[in-house]
Amino acid sequence: MNATKVIHVMTMTAVLLAAGVMSAAPNGPTKPAKTKSEADSETAHIVNAIEAAGTYDVPKLELRHQKNYARTSQDLEPFGFEKPYKRFFLDQMIYSGPGRGLPEPDDIKSVKLGFIGPIMSTVSVATGGASHEESLGIKMLQGAQLAIEHANAKGGYLKRHLPFALYVSNDNGLWGASGNEIIKMAYKEKVWAILGTVDGANTHIAIRVALKAEIPMMNSGDTDPTLTETNIPWIFRCIGDDRQQGYFLLDYLYRKLKLNRIGIIRASNRYGRFGVREIRDGSRRRGHPIALEMAYKLGTKDFSLQLDRLEHEDCEAIVHWGDAGDGAVILNQMRAMGMNQPYFACDRCVSDKFVKIADKNAEGVICGYPWNPNRQDPKLDAFRAAFEKRFGEQPETYAAHAYDGMNMLIWAVQTVGLNRAKIRDVLAYRKEPWHGVTGDIPLSPSLNDRGDVFLARRENGQWKYYSREDLGLPQ
Repeated sequence: MNATKVIHVMTMTAVLLAAGVMSAAPNGPTKPAKTKSEADSETAHIVNAIEAAGTYDVPKLELRHQKNYARTSQDLEPFGFEKPYKRFFLDQMIYSGPGRGLPEPDDIKSVKLGFIGPIMSTVSVATGGASHEESLGIKMLQGAQLAIEHANAKGGYLKRHLPFALYVSNDNGLWGASGNEIIKMAYKEKVWAILGTVDGANTHIAIRVALKAEIPMMNSGDTDPTLTETNIPWIFRCIGDDRQQGYFLLDYLYRKLKLNRIGIIRASNRYGRFGVREIRDGSRRRGHPIALEMAYKLGTKDFSLQLDRLEHEDCEAIVHWGDAGDGAVILNQMRAMGMNQPYFACDRCVSDKFVKIADKNAEGVICGYPWNPNRQDPKLDAFRAAFEKRFGEQPETYAAHAYDGMNMLIWAVQTVGLNRAKIRDVLAYRKEPWHGVTGDIPLSPSLNDRGDVFLARRENGQWKYYSREDLGLPQ
């Protein structure tokens, strides 16, 4: 498989036929093609302000501001209730460069959008040895492909009747390589925006290159809280991060269950280290410092050392942060040792792999989760049906969030045209939440998804999803 390729989903003739824009009524004239994206009054106001700004001025639009970052409870606030000199992430960053003045190119045959994700096996120190995220990246790619196909079935880029094309790049896990792929997409392939990736370390490198290249990046798979906290105005995220999921877990552990001694076992990579940071810091702020935090290397099969030490600390509950397979093996070894404490985990453990390995031990496990797949929503139902028809299986969280993220980029292109700065602007200044298949996606001032997150509990062989309201916990 060539890791770098352009996927043209269908020819324009087939696209227009599928969309019905070339069909003629039996006794009437040919139906005219739709020529522009429909925009509500708020979006029209935003677009007018972007256009009025010209090349060097910043659009005169209201920036995002919030008084509370990431829905932080008062007793989780840093600095012991003392007001710091400066608070970050509450006010939106602006882009004040000249990119809005670049004209739309004439000599293009398709509108390219980029994808970068782990879709091929590799070995990397950055990912903790042998790569382990291909299953996540492939689902992300499928969600992005489906969004492109659906856009082309509706006429492609409506302003010029051009098809959208997806330029696919593998995130091979080597530090620096992801940056090279962003450079290739931005300057050689000339994509207009990029969706990706999963690994936190590689994503951080990629977004810094995107800053230099001035190209919008939408992230749908990296839940590292620090991603959008870099305050880079070109990066967006359409999935709830580990800070928000961690805070919800803490509220449940301490407010609902009234526990005092929590133990942590996590992967020794960036995902595990940054995933539990808010749980560790939040527990300390609440007056219940973590009893013990144990790390393990990826590829570990025997977790007896870590579990023996956690058992010795008399932990009332265990929190795991790592991949689904590791989480299930740890749970099985805990139960075999007679450790019957409640088991909590990250969103990656809400998966068929976890359930298959853990088997009956999965019952009662609680995980943070960025959305509610069980909600009644015709848009979600239609997405599931289309995904199953296209790929022969039901979509999971990485496919669903990638579908939403790519559709957000497509909407921005349809709304303001082929100009990277304007694509960034219309997403950054949009006030209304994006209504996606994963639910409403309202962006914070740091351009992070600040929508509701959930707790997933395994009950009677099924995952049930609970909001804060369901559990009687305050926002």
